[in-house]
Amino acid sequence: QVQLVESGGGLVQAGGSLTLSCAASGRINGLSTMGWYRQAPGKQRELVAFDTGGGTTRYADAAKGRFTISRDNALNTVVLQMNNLKPEDTAVYYCYGDTYDNRYWGQGTQVTVSS
Repeated sequence: QVQLVESGGGLVQAGGSLTLSCAASGRINGLSTMGWYRQAPGKQRELVAFDTGGGTTRYADAAKGRFTISRDNALNTVVLQMNNLKPEDTAVYYCYGDTYDNRYWGQGTQVTVSS
């Protein structure tokens, strides 16, 4: 089992920044890709960004140029730096981590961007 705990959500004005962190514990040796999804009210959960742990990162088009994902394997954390936030970024953000046989999820952290 892998446990993921997010932190760093909150309320910010449009144009502001937030940093989300996700700390992994448990069977972390089996973790490969880690990343973030988000889910806005009434919408499906969507991928924001991920890091394969091998130097590869990918971003959704909505996140490119504004969000940066980084990973510290020594600390077993993945961080999402979000800049120039927009009201449409308002959502619950979920950290996830993949092992060879399962995907684990954090509990989610709310991000609210006011206009």
